[in-house]
Amino acid sequence: MAGPTLVVMAAGIGSRYGGLKQMDPIGPNGELVIEYSIYDALDVGFGKVVFIIRQEIAEAFRSKVGKIVEERCETAHVLQSIQDLPEGFLVPAGRQKPWGTGHAVLSCREEVDSPFAVINADDFYGRSSFHIIHDYLMDAEDEGGVYDYCMVGYSVENTLTEHGHVSRGICTVSQDGFLMDIHERLRVEKFGELPMYTEDGENWIEIPKGTVVSMNMWGFTSSLLLELGSRFPQFLRENRDKLRKAEYLLPRVVADLLGERKASVRILPTDERWFGVTYRQDMLGVRQAIQDLIDRGVYPERLWQNIQ
Repeated sequence: MAGPTLVVMAAGIGSRYGGLKQMDPIGPNGELVIEYSIYDALDVGFGKVVFIIRQEIAEAFRSKVGKIVEERCETAHVLQSIQDLPEGFLVPAGRQKPWGTGHAVLSCREEVDSPFAVINADDFYGRSSFHIIHDYLMDAEDEGGVYDYCMVGYSVENTLTEHGHVSRGICTVSQDGFLMDIHERLRVEKFGELPMYTEDGENWIEIPKGTVVSMNMWGFTSSLLLELGSRFPQFLRENRDKLRKAEYLLPRVVADLLGERKASVRILPTDERWFGVTYRQDMLGVRQAIQDLIDRGVYPERLWQNIQ
């Protein structure tokens, strides 16, 4: 088969950051975080890139990133629209944000018909992470009524910022390496060298080092798109009293499929260190990390000079 598809979620606003962080350069020649991810993905064999964007940034995004990628592989741009709802449903008064990561991936249903990976546009995942998820997806196949999914699992201590709290999906992993459950912790911080989380802002609970967390680097067969589509109306009905803010989240759908024994999710462990721009104060550190990788020869000084 041809290489799998890379789906890039780039429609987020970045509220804690205070701007469109996807569009801020971090490389020495103005490269964005997402360019390094795409560079790694193409280098290991991904065959198509699908960007999920918002109408407000569509022109700028395509001008800055899209035209670079379009010269090197099959590329599609999908708009995540708040109006993209099942028949019989309307956008509630006061709703302003898109419907969440599950809805974002569902927006790609006309562009994806083979195994695919999903990533965030504003996170740096590391070359080896793309390698292991690519290799898994090349052989992914649903069997016996069970969907064959995967997730790159990071150690929690490798995913934290020095400048505040982050949200992380804390995973429970079976002894044979499969995802059993995932819980979104909305406030995870580092205290010295200790990762901790709180649910009430006062009581902090330590997260043991080595705990696997999700950085939204998933691998799916196309069956997920059918599940996202069939479950979205149910989500809207169940949340009809809070549709101004409710979000249809990808990890929640995956957790439901696990609970129903309709899917298995193989954890693909990585030693890569995540870095990303959650806060503006993160920018200097991310730029230095990229420069260190260039100095070590992981990336060329001009990123795209070796990719045709």
